[in-house]
Amino acid sequence: MPATIYVLNGPNLNLLGTREPHIYGHHTLADVEKLCRARAHDHGFAVEFRQSNHEGELVDWIQEARRNKAAGIVINPGAFTHTSIAILDAIIACELPVVEVHLSNIHAREEFRSRSYVSKAAKAVLCGFGIEGYALAIAGLASMIKA
Repeated sequence: MPATIYVLNGPNLNLLGTREPHIYGHHTLADVEKLCRARAHDHGFAVEFRQSNHEGELVDWIQEARRNKAAGIVINPGAFTHTSIAILDAIIACELPVVEVHLSNIHAREEFRSRSYVSKAAKAVLCGFGIEGYALAIAGLASMIKA
């Protein structure tokens, strides 16, 4: 049975394809999931793909990834990027390699978006590549895990 990578998505990512497509593009979350599963499969991993608009649920899933001995986590925390010390603490406690991903370039947007609590614990950060950022994150995570 292949090792599992958790791909976690935060608030409003369920609206991909319809929410501000000029910023986030026209791909849906289902498109992201399909891409993640294909890329993980290419690297010999299974995927646990989830989305929630609730901070505590994301924390629970990060803890679950640790309990289940996941290989690593790719996370797009959405707006929780800029506000959630709870998610930061969960990532630190999980002791798994984590890659933070954002569809848009958070540094080219409003000032508050350039601050990320998650980045303080992530092994790597990708932003501005659209959904391809997820594929790059999985490839990078696979390299980290296999190294």
